[in-house]
Formats: sequence, structure tokens, C-alpha cells
Amino acid sequence: MELLIKSSSFFRPSTFLVTSRASRLPIPQRARARFLTRAADKTPGSDDSVAKYGSARVRFAPSPTGNLHVGGARTALFNYLFARSTGGKFILRIEDTDLERSTKESEEVVLRDLAWLGLSWDEGPDKGGSFGPYRQSERTTLYKEYAEKLLNSGHAYRCFCSNEELDKMREEAKSKQLPPVYTGKWVSATDEEIQEELLKGTPFTYRFRVPKEGTLKINDLIRGEVSWGLDTLGDFVIMRSNGQPVYNFCVAVDDASMGISHVIRAEEHLPNTLRQALIYKALGFSMPSFAHVSLILAPDRSKLSKRHGATSVGQFREMGFLPEAMVNYLALLGWNDGTEEEYFTMEQLFSKFSIDRITKSAAIFDVVKLRWMNGQHLRSLPADKLTNMLGEHWKNNGILSESEGPFVNELAELLKDGIDLVSDSTQALENLLSYPLKSTLARGKVCLCH
Repeated sequence: MELLIKSSSFFRPSTFLVTSRASRLPIPQRARARFLTRAADKTPGSDDSVAKYGSARVRFAPSPTGNLHVGGARTALFNYLFARSTGGKFILRIEDTDLERSTKESEEVVLRDLAWLGLSWDEGPDKGGSFGPYRQSERTTLYKEYAEKLLNSGHAYRCFCSNEELDKMREEAKSKQLPPVYTGKWVSATDEEIQEELLKGTPFTYRFRVPKEGTLKINDLIRGEVSWGLDTLGDFVIMRSNGQPVYNFCVAVDDASMGISHVIRAEEHLPNTLRQALIYKALGFSMPSFAHVSLILAPDRSKLSKRHGATSVGQFREMGFLPEAMVNYLALLGWNDGTEEEYFTMEQLFSKFSIDRITKSAAIFDVVKLRWMNGQHLRSLPADKLTNMLGEHWKNNGILSESEGPFVNELAELLKDGIDLVSDSTQALENLLSYPLKSTLARGKVCLCH
């Protein structure tokens, strides 16, 4: 990864190069001792991944504003598999800076669905760890500390512009077909002007001072070289006037202070890398390696949304899909092991997963393929477990009066090859018996009892 910036009075020398290898990276001094004491606590992983990437520290950082989308679940899974394949750590961090939309209920749903998938995190809000707290809403003091550091070093400044002034700047830029770059006077205000506003109690934000020239370039582990011109960005806000930190500032501080070595996230976060990389450099942090995963699209190649049906992990769980099947299918959305093999257990994914095999092209979410995958895992269950599942389903739905016995065993053996979901077995059983079973039982003409 390279960061190249030219001609900035705040980034010296005027041209510099920062390289971060795809291995465990240096972390801030305040966290270094705690991190090193945990370095020996590793689980076995893929020898190839360990040799190439080192023992990784990765994170999944959902916002608790709704259900766990299958796209987020895929991102969590890739992070989890990478951590396990390198003998590293998988951290769960809750990004709840959106105070109006974040809820405790959503956080509980996300944690429940991750646990259902079998993704066990090593550190998190419910488990603790040496790098907590693990909710952004509980880390405000840390963000303010680093914001003051940027202010004192000249990488940030107070901006007293009103909303009306900012709206006027945006309209002027739009009329001239220019990027909405901040052009207010506070970028170069004198100490006297600043003190005057402070004495009046005028609300202010903290803006990050972006170099006016240069290029930022990263070597993404999936997408290759990606670069941005700094002249298109403009000075951006890192702390709001109400004292709340802005998303990109929080992420950069959190990833650095938690010793995150690899940031594996969705492609839609790629533009955020520009702001975050500038913050890393200004605070003297070593940047992690980035890997931006492609989007998951619907069969019509539009963004996967509710209009396409179920999109959350919880919905698929309620529909009767197995966690093993969901994990297997999600792993194949943008990754393969280089063979034609499609059936994988979690243990097999631990040994086979590699970032090198993640593709740049968008993945298509196909429920038909997911159903087929579920059928494969359903039939791979131990015979007694599958029979118990089917028997309980038939009994709970009023089809049979008993959930076990020789008759149930024979039915399960006869029907298992023709179903993909346990719920499919209702119609399959009715077809097998060749008459409307429910209505016949309701009339009391037949009793299927053991």
C-alpha cells in the first residue's frame, strides 16, 4: 500500500511514501504492549495464509440500525475465515455513532444471527478484550483526544461556518460544476478571529486540513491499485458541532488503536479509504492492508433489496435454512478454491480460504442455488438428526401425532432425497400418501400413530 502526497505544508517531506506490507502491521504505541502480550495466543490456521499474511487481526463492524443483511454476513464470514486461516483474531465492533437510528434491539439481532452462522468472535461488546470498549458510542473520549491532537498539530482546524454559509458554498460549486470543496475563511483564520468566535460561544466543527495537491494510492488486495486525486476532496468534518465524531474519523482511530492489520469490507466503502488514509498519516498510524469485496447483486443485476424477497440472515433462518448451508453459499459469493468443488464445511473453509481467490466481479444472489445448497447439507446430516428434524416438523404441523418411531424413520429415508428444506417435506409426504392427508385426519378417518 502506498500513500503519495505532494506539496503540503503539513505533510513533510513534500513528497513521501508509506508502504504497509500484507502482514501484521505496527500499531499505536499506547496499544503496542497489550497487543504483543496476546500475540502468542493463536489458533492453528492455513500454513500458506500464515506464511503470506502473518497472524491477522480483522474486524467486522456493523451498524445496529436494522437486520443483518446477507451482504454484511458475507463480509463478516470473509473476515472470520481469514482470521482463522491465519491463526489470528476476529473482532466484533459496533459502529453506533448514528444515535438516532442505532438501537439495542438491532445490536442483539446482529449478534444473534452471527452466532447462528457459527461466527465466533474473539473480542467484542459482549466478551470484552484488551482493546475495548467495542461500541463506538463508548469511545467518545478517545475520539476527542485524537481530534485535539490533530488540532494542535495543524492537521485540523475549527470551522465556525453556519449551515447557510455551507449551503451557499455547495450551490456555488454546483453552478460551476466543481466538486463541493470547502472554501470558507476558517481554513486560514487568525488566532484573533478564532478567539473572538470562541468568546461569543459560536458553535464549531473540526475540519481536517486536506493537502491541495497530490495523489493517494493504495494497493488493494482484491482490486489492485486504486488512486484518488486530493484536489477533489476538500477539507472534511471529523467532529460535529455537538461534539459527536464523524464516521470516517471513528473508523480510522478505532482500526489503528485496536491494532487491525487487514480491513476486509464491502466495495461501497472504497471511497472512505481516502479520508481514513489521510487521518492515519496525520496521526502517525501505520495503515492496515485493505481488501474491498464486490457487491452482491440480485439476479437482474440490480442491488439486492427487499423487493427481491428475503435479504436478511434472520429471514432465511426463519424459512428453515441451515446455518451450514448459509455459510457455504455465502462463501461462494465472490470466492472459490480454484476447483469445481462447491460443497464446503466450515472446517474445510478454514484451510482453503484465501484472499487471493476473492474475485473483483459482482456476485449474484440466487435463492434457487441456495435452496440446492441447503438440500446438500440437509442430506449430509446424521440420519438420526435429520429424522428428528422431519419428525418434529410433521408433528408440530399436525400431520403426525408422534415425531419418532419406525414409521417416521421410513418416511424420512424415503423423502430425504427429494427435499431441500424441511418445510418441503410436508408436500412430499402428502404426495407419497396420494391423498389429502390433513383433511382426512381432520375428519378422523385415519390416525398415523406409532
